[in-house]
Amino acid sequence: MGDSTGEPGSSMHGVTGREQTFAFSVASPIVPTDKTAKFDLPVDSEHKATVFKLFSFAKPHMRTFHLSWISFSTCFVSTFAAAPLVPIIRENLNLTKQDIGNAGVASVSGSIFSRLVMGAVCDLLGPRYGCAFLVMLSAPTVFSMSFVSGAAGFITVRFMIGFCLATFVSCQYWMSTMFNSQIIGLVNGTAAGWGNMGGGITQLLMPIVYEIIRRCGATAFTAWRLAFFVPGWLHIIMGVLVLNLGQDLPDGNRSALEKKGEVAKDKFGKIMWYAVTNYRTWIFVLLYGYSMGVELSTDNVIAEYFFDRFHLKLHTAGIIAASFGMANFFARPAGGYASDLAAKYFGMRGRLWALWIIQTAGGLFCVWLGRANTLVTAVVAMILFSLGAQAACGATFAIVPFVSRRALGIISGLTGAGGNFGSGLTQLIFFSTSRFTTEQGLTWMGVMIVACTLPVMLIHFPQWGSMFLPPSTDPVKGTEEHYYASEWNEQEKQKNLHQGSLRFAENAKSEGGPRSRSATPPQNTPNNA
Repeated sequence: MGDSTGEPGSSMHGVTGREQTFAFSVASPIVPTDKTAKFDLPVDSEHKATVFKLFSFAKPHMRTFHLSWISFSTCFVSTFAAAPLVPIIRENLNLTKQDIGNAGVASVSGSIFSRLVMGAVCDLLGPRYGCAFLVMLSAPTVFSMSFVSGAAGFITVRFMIGFCLATFVSCQYWMSTMFNSQIIGLVNGTAAGWGNMGGGITQLLMPIVYEIIRRCGATAFTAWRLAFFVPGWLHIIMGVLVLNLGQDLPDGNRSALEKKGEVAKDKFGKIMWYAVTNYRTWIFVLLYGYSMGVELSTDNVIAEYFFDRFHLKLHTAGIIAASFGMANFFARPAGGYASDLAAKYFGMRGRLWALWIIQTAGGLFCVWLGRANTLVTAVVAMILFSLGAQAACGATFAIVPFVSRRALGIISGLTGAGGNFGSGLTQLIFFSTSRFTTEQGLTWMGVMIVACTLPVMLIHFPQWGSMFLPPSTDPVKGTEEHYYASEWNEQEKQKNLHQGSLRFAENAKSEGGPRSRSATPPQNTPNNA
């Protein structure tokens, strides 16, 4: 290394080449390491873990990871618990196809608003309170499903349960505060993917719970109602665990750190302004609307689609439909990892290309699913479509943390809300009326995915470039420090409120691609977050 100097943030200070490695773990390739910090995992200058040790419960990083994805998965289970039981519920409540479609729209529409609120809560109060309180407060709505008596009640309760899907925002925000940017694609993808897996788990869980209750002597119309007590109690348990075992930031809870003066207390108006005036935010809202959005839409219709189109038994249709959601176990993490891998060789431009390729492929497979005429073809197309859509979600949130450091929560909330808005719009257009059959709806949904993925070409970071354009050559505006520090005015900078953004900029320099890693490193890096 010598004593030569280079670009700020490219330091290898503290890296010996003998760092501990773990089975089933992934490490940031080149990250300045804070050797003075007392954590179970290696950390960078922000105290974010530079290693993702999947089967560890190391405090606080890996414990936060597991609490986050399990609580999010619980919310997915309850939100879509009605979907595999629709053939029974529709008989009990005399639901029409339009009622079922409207309920599907309602289930994902509720969290459009709640995800926006959750983004602000994460930025101002921290993800622990946001996640724990939402999970526990939504438990009564899950129990309420047992008492509905008609279409109006069914639609209303599904709408209210859907609010809990805002835990996705706390999940992604939490991971972004705990793990280094060079592995954030994999970490965010795994946390959200395993959380989304609840959409597949519920396709298996609810029919099994229903069948067990039936065999205990309950009638069919009573059994489906009692089954909803299972996800309801899961909400209460996870809320208590998150509140008692979770931690907002690597160094402690946000409220305590604000009192010590170690974390700046921000203002809602300012973080909202920086979020909504960044045009990249709105492109990601659209992109996520047709990756996560179509996944939510498919969760609502896929079991009924196979049940009606291929005349399968309810349990069989549920197993096939479950494979769509269960693919999240590896598909979404794979999308995040693909983004991290592309960034290793091509920087941010590689991440953008990976997102476009993966999401476009998912759209084409969705078209194929809609045009499939045999059960085998439909199953194969569904699996490939699920892989594309879910991997695209992982690739999306591998980029979102770089859009803004200061307004990360709001931007995550807006992007997440875009997924729900896209799902509600898609279901309203294609699956809530008799104008389209389900297979026609799937075909046109695939076409919309391909079309709505094109705007990714417009995303340009001055410090890193875009899919087709290089980064800015301006020696000031073309730097990571300028991009992230520009979210703070001069008065705030004089108070050193922007220091967190500068540390983030330092750790994000690798997004410039190989050119940023070939520079000769400086001698020193910040030691304290």
